[in-house]
Amino acid sequence: MMSMALHGIEIFSTCPQSKDGEPGEYLQRVVDVARWSDEAGYRGILVYTDNGIADPWLVSQIILQNTDALCPLVAVQPIYMHPYTAAKLVSTLALLHGRQIFLNMLAGGFKNDLAALNDETPHDDRYVRTVEYALIMAHLLRGSDPVTFDGRYYKVTNLRLAPPLPPELFPGVLISGSSEAGLAAAREIGATAVKYPKPPGEEDDQRGDVIDSGVRVGVIARESHEEAWNVAYERFPEDRKGQLAHGLAMKVSDSQWHKQLSDLGDQASEGSPYWLGPFQNYKTFCPYLVGTYGRVGEELARYIGNGYTTFILDIPPSYDELHHTAEAFRRAQELATA
Repeated sequence: MMSMALHGIEIFSTCPQSKDGEPGEYLQRVVDVARWSDEAGYRGILVYTDNGIADPWLVSQIILQNTDALCPLVAVQPIYMHPYTAAKLVSTLALLHGRQIFLNMLAGGFKNDLAALNDETPHDDRYVRTVEYALIMAHLLRGSDPVTFDGRYYKVTNLRLAPPLPPELFPGVLISGSSEAGLAAAREIGATAVKYPKPPGEEDDQRGDVIDSGVRVGVIARESHEEAWNVAYERFPEDRKGQLAHGLAMKVSDSQWHKQLSDLGDQASEGSPYWLGPFQNYKTFCPYLVGTYGRVGEELARYIGNGYTTFILDIPPSYDELHHTAEAFRRAQELATA
């Protein structure tokens, strides 16, 4: 059994989406990926949310039922439910499973999704709303006193949460840190600020910041450079339809990270492990590091050296792939602590 338990580093995988593959196979796919991630020693697993996929809380219940220690990282969209409802889900899952939940606090989403729900809130104001949402959840989950809150978007009076949440199961909180508004929100609610990173040599040093920082990145690592890139091109071939979908998504998105990655599209230097092919072909939403275990390990070590302590990886296609990823991170840890 491999282990991804690395000193000072938390690693999350990502859960499959219900829109990918046959509906009848989705449940088993979630169970498989969750078990692989649990056996590999991952801290948790990101569960997406948007208008076009299954509810992340119900999917998280399946994950908890089929794993021993893996913690769901649930994407929380404020316009879907009141913060009281989200807090009750956290405390109820803790009661049922005795396990911590992580929260991936969203401020935005696909623009068409927001418009369909009549949400016209400007980009930076959505972060104000998310901060209020997270603060109400935090007060409720700490549970010492009734919660009264009078904000721009939410107001509650003498609100209590039941069942109570054990203090040791208080949720970890993550939020996008690709924009100034996102970073400000992360500081205000004490969240880990997660970015879709630039190549390691171009990424800012986060070590002097008061908040924890993380990156969302895929990994394809093998013994040889040629083998790694063969796997990468086979898994993510060029797709004209996907490229058109990516272009359309750019037109309807006000996401800072989406624009930043698109601007980087052709800037990665030749010979660099940093690869945006899957993103440009609309197969995934993060950059990839592709190459030998040692070369990918070097790049991961540079992120670690810059102060990034949380890594959210892409959806693993197989259990064996987690072995390859573990080897790259093992080498990264060696280099980072040398």
